[in-house]
Amino acid sequence: MRTPTKLVIEPEVIDRHLGTADAILVHHAHYDHMADVPYVAKKTQATVLGTQTHVNLLRAMRTQEDLLSPVRGGEYLPFDGFTIEVFPSLHSCGGKRHTYAWPGYHLESVPPRPRVIEDLVEGGTLAYVITIGGLRILSLSTANFDQNALRDLQVDVVFAAPGGEPGITDRLFDTIKPVRKVSATHWDDFDKPLDEPGVPWTDLGPLRASAEKSGAEFILLDHLEKITL
Repeated sequence: MRTPTKLVIEPEVIDRHLGTADAILVHHAHYDHMADVPYVAKKTQATVLGTQTHVNLLRAMRTQEDLLSPVRGGEYLPFDGFTIEVFPSLHSCGGKRHTYAWPGYHLESVPPRPRVIEDLVEGGTLAYVITIGGLRILSLSTANFDQNALRDLQVDVVFAAPGGEPGITDRLFDTIKPVRKVSATHWDDFDKPLDEPGVPWTDLGPLRASAEKSGAEFILLDHLEKITL
């Protein structure tokens, strides 16, 4: 039986890379997506969007209450200089039983404070479209998605993840309208330090091939690299 891995937050590491933020978009609640959110939210005073489970877990992690905004998909939210649209989404599945790690919800009450990574259950998955500076950007946190929610969606840029079920990235670009750029997200081994080069956790070939077959430019950014869209 594997020993549970403790959640460890290192503020001095976060502070080296932290800038400003108006909104923090929680796509799902696994540790690699949400463990640092309470600290980042406190430092930036950004609005934190997430499902009811995400919000309850963040409350358990002592996140500042007036920053939390529970959403479920369907919201159109205007901010100063940009808008955010929220869409229901799905976590990637795999293996013989089409499963993923740490499923679960906390819908009715705030759970005990998470202490190990297994305590941060998925809690529902969301996708977001950010419209800013004339660009529409679709942000996905996993290779899976809700086909009905995104059907014929018009965006300019997609943050898309590798992995998932066979053929899933082809299905993504068949579902949404043609896009100009596809930037790989969640492609690196996220247990490695940010100040070291990223190491792919899976084969990026299928995502690259799907993007380029759709006519999009495929972009792979290393840790802490920036791009002007």
